[in-house]
Amino acid sequence: MSSHSSPGSFTGTSPVWLKTPDDVNALVPALWSATAEKDASGVLTVGGVAVPDLVANINTPAYVLDEADFRERARAFRDAFTGYDVYYAGKAFLCTEVARWVAQEGLSLDVCSNGELSVALRAEVDPARIGYHGNNKTPMELRRAIVAGVGRIIVDSFHEVERVAEIAAETGITARVMVRVTAGVEAHTHEYIATAHEDQKFGFSISSGDAFEAVRRLLDAPNVEMRGLHSHIGSQIFDSSGFEVAARRVLALQARIRDELGTELPEMDLGGGFGIAYTTQDDPSTPKALAEELTAIVEHECRGFGLAVPHLSIEPGRAIVGPSMCTVYTVGTVKEVALDGGVTRTYVSVDGGMSDNIRTALYDADYSATLAGRASSAGPVLGRVVGKHCEAGDIVVKHEFLPADIAPGDLIAVPGTGAYGRSMASNYNHALRPPVVAVRDGESRVIVRRETEDDLFATDLG
Repeated sequence: MSSHSSPGSFTGTSPVWLKTPDDVNALVPALWSATAEKDASGVLTVGGVAVPDLVANINTPAYVLDEADFRERARAFRDAFTGYDVYYAGKAFLCTEVARWVAQEGLSLDVCSNGELSVALRAEVDPARIGYHGNNKTPMELRRAIVAGVGRIIVDSFHEVERVAEIAAETGITARVMVRVTAGVEAHTHEYIATAHEDQKFGFSISSGDAFEAVRRLLDAPNVEMRGLHSHIGSQIFDSSGFEVAARRVLALQARIRDELGTELPEMDLGGGFGIAYTTQDDPSTPKALAEELTAIVEHECRGFGLAVPHLSIEPGRAIVGPSMCTVYTVGTVKEVALDGGVTRTYVSVDGGMSDNIRTALYDADYSATLAGRASSAGPVLGRVVGKHCEAGDIVVKHEFLPADIAPGDLIAVPGTGAYGRSMASNYNHALRPPVVAVRDGESRVIVRRETEDDLFATDLG
């Protein structure tokens, strides 16, 4: 951390990457969806809809989803990864309408629960384009997926190997599966580590031989179609460096399966978890660059092992929906808090918090924010945007420059909340989860409504 203090500017402490803005009203385009902009009066518009007008009808907090931006990001991955299957991460954010967008843009869909599968089927997503993840799928969930014709079940344990084989035999329906392997590579943001990162709940270890044994058992099982290997090395990844080591280890296993079991598996999933820009410290790669680099890695390693290049798939993770959504709040209170060394921090309390975005509290995540309802002529102050919950760790934005005249009633918008905001939202303190409003071409429509007290009491049998 570094300390800053200058009259008329701000006082407080800020991370070294956070620079004093020349214009506290300006947006940083890389952090926002493509249609987000401010008009001459400082009002934020998304999809051609003015945010103050939008929330006047639906109240705050509210998630605002830029449909055109979402679709463009989906198409960018689809077009860059030519010949691949691109799987949208349902866990990042899923509702019936978004599942339809995913299918319409030619993407496949990852689910990891019975509820997510239900949404996908309700949206009439082709089951053959659905992948089913999870480390503890119940027999009921596996049966439903197999009967529905899910395109691939990513098998994660020997118990699941047995369950899939039993259900496929009982139903007479072919179960299409992949084996999730642990390659001993962990990647997050700009770093990757290629040592013993197998102490986790997901996947079969390559180094222990479990992954090979899982493949052998599934190849021997009747009514089971073994499609390939699946590897996932992390999330919020900004480059391809970690994939090279992982691909080498996974393809070495692919070669061993060919040599010892007589089968060259037709598919391989490289995972993904590509990063987005939450703040100015983040510098994500482009789909085109990632596609070129990952394809070159796989082709090089396949040549080394004498393997045909398998049919490839990727999972961009948060990179599609993350930047397409922002969350809008109303300021309730503002206070100056004295820190050590005679400096202060401006605490800005809003009408949401960890119930609509748990990532700051859970992962120490960084976010940005902007004044959304007007322009300010005041200088910047270093602020912290906090929620209304009864927790000291209820922080929405840890560090951000906001106008010195920010006041109760102002609107604040936080970009980059499309992934794991609404999907991890809770009713903590009996908060009502916010709506999701899709905007496009000057029109808005609620695609997930705000919860009501009736929703709370529907499960309270008192």
